[in-house]
Amino acid sequence: FFHGGGWVLGDAVSNDAFCRDLCVKSAALVVSVNYRHAPEDRFPDAAEDAITATQWVADHAEELGAAPRPLVVAGWSAGGTLAAVVAQASRDEGGPAIAGQLLICPVTDASREWPSMIENGEGYFLTAKSMVWFLDHYLSGDEGSATDPRVSPLLAEPAALAASPPTLVITAEYDPLRDEGEAYAGSLAAAGVPVTLTRYD
Repeated sequence: FFHGGGWVLGDAVSNDAFCRDLCVKSAALVVSVNYRHAPEDRFPDAAEDAITATQWVADHAEELGAAPRPLVVAGWSAGGTLAAVVAQASRDEGGPAIAGQLLICPVTDASREWPSMIENGEGYFLTAKSMVWFLDHYLSGDEGSATDPRVSPLLAEPAALAASPPTLVITAEYDPLRDEGEAYAGSLAAAGVPVTLTRYD
């Protein structure tokens, strides 16, 4: 599990209550991951840490008490982005087999302004201005990196999307990230990936 916080905030215990609940209700062992944060450590450091951490968990599954269970990646907001990146990278880099992914309000396309970013950009927990702030810190002002699939997994090559594991995408009605999360679910489904999309109104 990769925490949210725009690649800038949060840590492995910031979603502790959620991770404990997920553990109990899924009967799965949950490993909450720390990764390097911007602005001290900018893109692609968080993505690289997520990939490395997932490989470590796969390599140490038996001593963690998880073997021989399937490995699923999950994350919230920017953490959802990292989970999607790990799932794509496992195919490209011969990494551990990923049996599924849980993406909660993920950032999937930082390269453009989606309608929900305008509709829900003020007055709720996450704002459009804060997303700009997060991306400025993480991407170091390099606008080109916003189109990199390690930031915007929606923009990955079709083969990467098609090779993604079964996916659960969760979005929220009044969330700036709603539309890009739902677009990712749609793109995965169009590529033949089993997808469940749940929007909480």
